[in-house]
Amino acid sequence: MRKEVVLITGANGEIGHGLTEYLGDREDIQIVALDVQELDDELRPFCHRVVQGDILDNMLLGRLVAEFEIRTIYHLVSILSTRGEYNPETAHRVNGEGTLNLLKLAVEQADWQGRPVKFIYPSSIAAYGIPHVESKNRAGKVKEEEWLTPQTMYGCNKLYCEHLGRYYARHYKQLGADRGPSKIDFRCIRFPGLISAFTLPSGGTSDYGPEMLHQAAQSLPYKCFVRPDTCLPFMVMPDAIKSLVDLWAAPREHLQRLVYNVTSFSVTAEEIHAIVAKFFPGVVVSFEPDQRRQEIVDSWPSEIDDQAARNDWGWEPDYDLERAFGEYLIPNIKKRYHVN
Repeated sequence: MRKEVVLITGANGEIGHGLTEYLGDREDIQIVALDVQELDDELRPFCHRVVQGDILDNMLLGRLVAEFEIRTIYHLVSILSTRGEYNPETAHRVNGEGTLNLLKLAVEQADWQGRPVKFIYPSSIAAYGIPHVESKNRAGKVKEEEWLTPQTMYGCNKLYCEHLGRYYARHYKQLGADRGPSKIDFRCIRFPGLISAFTLPSGGTSDYGPEMLHQAAQSLPYKCFVRPDTCLPFMVMPDAIKSLVDLWAAPREHLQRLVYNVTSFSVTAEEIHAIVAKFFPGVVVSFEPDQRRQEIVDSWPSEIDDQAARNDWGWEPDYDLERAFGEYLIPNIKKRYHVN
């Protein structure tokens, strides 16, 4: 008998750590963790099976189909925005072709099971592309359908994969004689910048926030690559995990769309600096904007509208700006780096 499991790809990443620990505490879920790197030791007790491998390896994915009954896929693997610009073709293969491989795996699983497979996909504000700072300042809270002209390969990949998910959920093999009910229950969250107290930033263009915080806790100087007035929406990792699980649990009939914005608070780089300096006196932060990275950040909204998520599945963050730093980030980062 094949075991019924939840597949988490990219389990060793920033989101993967938190999600694996959260779901691993539930007795009704068995996790198969997939990552190209060896899984961190502290995550292994939460997993039914750990698989080290590449989502571009079709032979590997075929073995997963044969061995497990996969009811839900949390597809977290991604090459992020900054890293993706150094090798955009590789980013496209991993982010785009890898997602396509997982969608095909989900279709095959649905065929075997005779019921749709849930496919939970984290997208990003990198899917947006606002052409000018002036337009960004006038845009206000940006909705899901606005300003979708991304300027990075990562953003292009995310937007494309949102459309892939929509196709597989609603139009897959639409001209086929045997076309039946949808085989993919695709659910997507478009995240703001994410900040974790427990994992280090891994190549995102919004990482100046968490980088500044982690450097300060180690009494290391930090050169911030954006202007002090640069403003982006952010969210701490517990709220990111909460949103993924809440969307997974929502009844399908309540969901009016496939792609949802979520957010918690918007803050400038200078405001982050002020908070960090309050808790880590003497921190040295210099603002030395990198023009090319600044242009990318300037193309992303200062605020995003998450009203649809609030209406359809009751989304509400637990952490505003004050709680995010005062109750989650600062205490846990001080503990991480043994700071009094």
